Amino acid sequence: MSQSVIAVYPGTFDPMTLGHQDLIRRAAGLFGTVIVAVAVAHHKKTLFSLEERLDSVREVMRAYPNVRVEPFSGLVVEFATRHGARAMLRGVRSVTDFDFESQLAGMNRAMVPDVESVFLTPDARYQHISSTLVREIATLKGDVAQFVSPAVHARLLQKFKT
Repeated sequence: MSQSVIAVYPGTFDPMTLGHQDLIRRAAGLFGTVIVAVAVAHHKKTLFSLEERLDSVREVMRAYPNVRVEPFSGLVVEFATRHGARAMLRGVRSVTDFDFESQLAGMNRAMVPDVESVFLTPDARYQHISSTLVREIATLKGDVAQFVSPAVHARLLQKFKT
């Protein structure tokens, strides 16, 4: 990959997991700039507010100078185009993820042919982790420390402090 290529990695990151971090770290070595696009998520009820999610991702990714964190709403392909991105990074953990992501990639390509979808699989240590499961376990007072960074874990503990 070219070090001048801008890639966008969209998601709600509610919360950011070690799987997300793994993909962003690896993408930062492949692309000149990685923009982590944190969705406003108007269609979902999120645990953390948009500002909390932006702060969390920025805190966790601050060691990577070529990673930026930006909010977005609307179509991610329009966000990518506005930021000059040539690649859309997507994480794929399973065949089910791939089926959905390939359909999404096809729709995105039909709308904006110049933005390529790039699929990365997480390290095997993180393949089973999802934000949804982390939220559910944390809501039920389970220990999620092995699935998220210490900074995110602290935010989760604070959120569920009784």
